[in-house]
Amino acid sequence: MKVVVLTGGIASGKSAVSAILARMGVPVIDADRVAREVVEPGREAHREILETFGREVVREDGTIDRERLGRIVFAQSERRKTLERITHPRIGARMAELLTAHAAGGVPAVVLDIPLYIETRVQAGPFESRRFAPDLVADAVIVVVTDEGTQLGRIMARDGLSREEALARIKSQIPLSEKAAHADHVINNSGTLEETERQVREVWGLILKNTKPRNV
Repeated sequence: MKVVVLTGGIASGKSAVSAILARMGVPVIDADRVAREVVEPGREAHREILETFGREVVREDGTIDRERLGRIVFAQSERRKTLERITHPRIGARMAELLTAHAAGGVPAVVLDIPLYIETRVQAGPFESRRFAPDLVADAVIVVVTDEGTQLGRIMARDGLSREEALARIKSQIPLSEKAAHADHVINNSGTLEETERQVREVWGLILKNTKPRNV
């Protein structure tokens, strides 16, 4: 079974690519969904977040207020690293369980949708990388890119952020141009959805055939 990592930057259009792959019948394990699962009330990560960040990041129903927590950690890099130390090992462990289940089902390939894959593998260094996904070896890495103007506009519209807040979130991640340098395949999501889908289908065909990518 091939293990393919799908990554990109915030608002680069990675979710659109993930949705296209899912419509193609490709199993997709979404790290963001797993991240929500591991911090549900009653989970160990939920307790640690409450102890570390206080009740201000918890809603009345007991769930984590991701928007409020996000504003805290994106404004303070050390706080973000603290949150990652709490959540990343648990996210990695759960994704490994799901990956094992797909392998047992005999599927030819699985996509792991991991927004911060490059950060955890390159920027964080080997120790933090092992904390996130110690046994993960990707057969291919797809990076989704877009131009900064489009990226900025998407974040502001989607999350209701000011320009300064949106820029802070972009700058908290490795630039898309640097992420692309670590990719086996790059999908440019600056155009229409049809153009993006054409690239996705072409790249997926190359991955299944084990052929080298051409420029897309």
